[in-house]
This record gives sequence, C-alpha cells and structure tokens, in this order.
Amino acid sequence: MQRFEKWTETYIQLLKADQENALEPKDLETFALAAYLTGRDSESFHILERAHQGYLHGKKTAQAVRCAFWLGLILMNAGERARSGGWMARGERLLSEQAPDCAEKAFFLVPAALGALSAGHAANAQKLFEQVAKTGEQFDDPDLIALGRLGYGQALIQQGDVAKGIKLLDETMITVETEEVFPVIKGIVYCAVIETCRKVWDLRRAQEWTSALTRWCADMVPFRGQCLVRRAEIIQFHGDWSNAMEEIKDACELLTRTPGKPAAGEAYYRKAELHRLQGDFEEAEDCFHEAAKRGRKPQPGLALLRLAQGQRDSAETSIKNTLQETIDKNSRAELLPAVVSIMIAVKQTGEASGATKELSAIANEFDASYLYAMSSYCQGTVFLAEGNIQVALEHLQKALKFWNTLDLPYESARTRELRGLAYWELNDKDNSDVELAAAKWVFEQLKAMPDLERVNQFLKKKPDHTTYGLTLRELQVLRRVVSGKTNKSIAGELFISERTVDRHVSNIFNKLGLSSRVEATAFVLKNKILDNEF
Repeated sequence: MQRFEKWTETYIQLLKADQENALEPKDLETFALAAYLTGRDSESFHILERAHQGYLHGKKTAQAVRCAFWLGLILMNAGERARSGGWMARGERLLSEQAPDCAEKAFFLVPAALGALSAGHAANAQKLFEQVAKTGEQFDDPDLIALGRLGYGQALIQQGDVAKGIKLLDETMITVETEEVFPVIKGIVYCAVIETCRKVWDLRRAQEWTSALTRWCADMVPFRGQCLVRRAEIIQFHGDWSNAMEEIKDACELLTRTPGKPAAGEAYYRKAELHRLQGDFEEAEDCFHEAAKRGRKPQPGLALLRLAQGQRDSAETSIKNTLQETIDKNSRAELLPAVVSIMIAVKQTGEASGATKELSAIANEFDASYLYAMSSYCQGTVFLAEGNIQVALEHLQKALKFWNTLDLPYESARTRELRGLAYWELNDKDNSDVELAAAKWVFEQLKAMPDLERVNQFLKKKPDHTTYGLTLRELQVLRRVVSGKTNKSIAGELFISERTVDRHVSNIFNKLGLSSRVEATAFVLKNKILDNEF
C-alpha cells in the first residue's frame, strides 16, 4: 500500500473515531498528521491545536510545547509567519514551566538558527544548530538530531566547507532513514538536502536523494510538489524530456493550489526551460513570467530565450545586469555559462573569457563534476571563437568525458556539435560530419528543435548511424543491460518503472533480433553499437 493510501486510511479511521468519542491528545496528533500529509492543511492545524489544549489540560506541558513547535514549523513552511511566530512564542512561554534542562528548549533554537542562515550569518547559525544536535544526542531525540545536523551541514556549506557539509548531510539522511523521525521533519530534511546538493552542483547526490524522497513520500501532498520539481529536472538532465514535461506540469498544478507554495516559481522556471529548449518560445516566455510572478528570477533562461529569438542586445543587457546583481557563487555558477554563450554571440570574447575563468575557479572550489564539465565546455567555446582550434578540441574532449560519465545526453550533444564545428574549421569534413551527425541524432530524439535547426546549417548529409533503429532511451537501457544491471536497478537510475524497462528490453531484442542479455552483450561488442556516447 502506498504511504498516501495509508495516511488517507488513517485519517478516515480517526475522523470516524473522533466523531463518536473525542480523541485523546496523542491520537489527535496522529489525526492532525494524517490530515496534513493528505493535503488537509487547515483541518490539520485545527486538530493539532486541540491536541495542544488537551495536553495542557492534562498538565503534560512538554507534549503541549512540542505541539506548539510543530504548529509553528508547519505554519512557517506554509508562509504564515505571524501565526507561526505566535505558536513559537507560546511554546517558549510554556517552557518556563519545564525543568531548566529539557529537550524541548532546543526546538526553539531552530527558528533563530534558520533566520541566521537565511541572513547569511552562517557562523552564528552553525553554533545554534550544533547546540540543537548535541541536545538531541543528550536526550536521544532523533528529531533534534536530524534538524541540528541538517542545519549544521548547510551552515558549513554556506561558509565554503562543501565537503564537510555534504558529509554531514549524508549522515543526516541516514538518521531520517533509520530512526523514528517525525514525518514532517523527515520531509523537510529530504527537501532541504536535495536543494542543497543541487545548489552546490552535486547532481549525483541530488538524484540519489530525490529517488529516496520519491519512494518515501509517494503522493504525500506537502512534499510531492518539491519532489516533482527535482525529479523533472533530473529526468530532463538524463534525456527524457517528454516525461520531464509531464512531471513538471503535475508540479505546477499541485504547487499552485490555494494557498500556493514557494516552490511553484521553480516549477514554472523548469517548465519554461523545457519549452525553450524545444523551441516553444511563446510558451517559454509565459512560463518565465509566471516563475517571476511567483518569486523565481527568470534568468539565465529568459536571456537565452532572447538570444534564440535573435534579440541579442536584450539578451546581453539582461544577463549582464543579472550577473552584476548576483553575489552568491552558487547562483553565479548558474549564470556564467549563459554569459559565455551570449558574449560569444555578440562578439565580446574578452568578457566570455573572463566568465569562463570565474566558472573554472568556482568549479575548483566546489569540486563538482558538472561544473568541471561546464567549465571545460565554456573554455572550448571561447577558444573556438578565438580561432585556437586545437586547444578548443582538447577542452571539448575533456568536457565530453565528464558529460558521458554523468550520463547527460543533451550536454554531450552540444559538445559534439562544437567539436564538429572545430573540425569544420580544420577542413576535416569526415570528422566534422561524424560529430555533427551524432549531435543531430540526439537533438532529434529530444525534439530540441532550435539545436536541430542550427546543426542542420552545417550538416550537408546524414551519415548512417549504427544504432539499428534504437531510440535514445533504448540505447540508455541497452548500455545498462550489457553492464550487468538488473531491470530494477535500471528503473531506479532512469526514473522509470520496471514495467517500462521490460518493454524497452523487449523492443531492443526485437529490433536487434536477439533473445537474451548474453546475446545483447555479444552483439554490442561485435557491432560497436555503444562506442558513441549518447
């Protein structure tokens, strides 16, 4: 049974029980949680308030304080700052009735720590979160341990110690997966860790924890929207744009239900990017504006859209202004590749070179494979624009190796396109045709129409690809089949169901005239069908 169904069933059972006889505070807590996890926010707040009052009536102050904290935390996540602050204040007032040394006091350090982290005072936040975690260890409270270590890791990352911070986040994830952590805390930790990994460009961890969140939350309403946004982004990275669009449409619909969620802006930005990449420029522009309305800056996507529309001056102005206004290194790393592309387009190679050097420095600081690849790609782009073809090819080959390792077909295709143009400049038509045709094939699979139109300007004929009619997704599945992975493992890596993997494997065998995985491996080795990376 899915967890959503479990919590729905729990909600219905407790609703009936409460209608017959008023529930005890402990059962009311479970009732409130079931209501919250199934999307009945207002009702859950009312039920939790009843639990709080019940504990007070029974002289159980510690439990009443915890209810006040959960109410404050949930309301804070819902954006209701005033009500959240009121419940936090009530909890702190009630703590005066408790013993000086109790676990509950540490919970009320969390809002102050979050405020310090949000304001950029990472050192102060680190001290507060460390105190929260230590109190959790002292009282063997997994909720405090999880919140404390999460914030401590985020504070370390904000101060530049990415490796140590990520290590602490990994430890936090083990806590939420192995200990009895309150479900709301568990969801918050999952979402925060995924967002943090994404911000420091650790895409492998972001993918791993997104997969774990998907398994855990199923259709739980409070966390499903954020989950869908990151799932869509990861699926997009790995080349299944159609599925990514379906996921992101669901996220936009879910996150814009009344009263709306902050993650809706990111959902619309991701939707805009997919439309831009596929050439649906009007839809992309509408989605960028919707993202901006919901608090997500539409750059660099909007500037790249203007470039694709031929509005180079507008693209240059907006990307320069946005970069000038952006201080955070993570955010600058998101902008700099677009700066390079736009500056090359407007013949400002000096500025493109400067952006590339900054990106390289950030990549070294974060030690992230994605940023190393993007840095090499940008360097290749600049050297190609400057006419230094051989050096450009070296950097592009380095980028291609990274992209292939990360299994990012679109980025690989963009890099092969540039290699094709570099060989074109060297009058090496055969190598140019091979690289451009390989790029073209991926663009066709992805329906990346602007890229496809661009590469067709250089490609005079389409070489015969030895893909035997297999699609991009089938090649991705085949690569994993011959490496010995099970269908279950392949499904997890590609974010598809085992049934879908079974169908792909059946299609592959039919197209290649094979009947077993052993035959598939032998066919691949003999015909070198996977020698090109897609």
